[in-house]
Amino acid sequence: MIYEELISPENLFRAWDQFKKGKLSKMDVLQFERHLEDNVFFLSNELLEQAYRHRPYQTFRICDPKPRLISKAGVRDRLIHHVIFDYLDNVFNATFIYHSYSSRLNKGTHLAIQNLNHSLRALSVNYTRPVYALKCDIKRFFHSINHQKLLNIIKSRVKDAQILWLLDEVISSFPGSVGGGGR
Repeated sequence: MIYEELISPENLFRAWDQFKKGKLSKMDVLQFERHLEDNVFFLSNELLEQAYRHRPYQTFRICDPKPRLISKAGVRDRLIHHVIFDYLDNVFNATFIYHSYSSRLNKGTHLAIQNLNHSLRALSVNYTRPVYALKCDIKRFFHSINHQKLLNIIKSRVKDAQILWLLDEVISSFPGSVGGGGR
């Protein structure tokens, strides 16, 4: 896919249809949708002229069940995140190991549990031997990775300079970026 296709109004509308699922009770999403055509055409034009700038994140704390700091982008920027996710999924998905489930199409928690159950049964010989598993989480993962190295990995597979510009704009917008960015 080339940049003009990626940022076309048609692709932005397609991404919007996916993005808004389950979010139409949120006021910011409803406000964006109220002027959807104007918003999409304006955003597409901004992207075409490379005048798009990612807006600041809203940061807040939640407890679910442990305290977490959340950085939330606005709806227009999350729409762009969705477009980028779809693009990068097509570029990188085939390179991931099978047992990587998070944020992957046709994967997710239910398949992970199903496959874990199958593996536990096989490794424990029908639950007759102990089996151990490690559950872990990387604290503030996106904060901790070097964003310049991330961009270099992406550059090894993405050659379109305009798409790379957009990826750099989004990645470097994240507050506290390591190794570049972080406005």
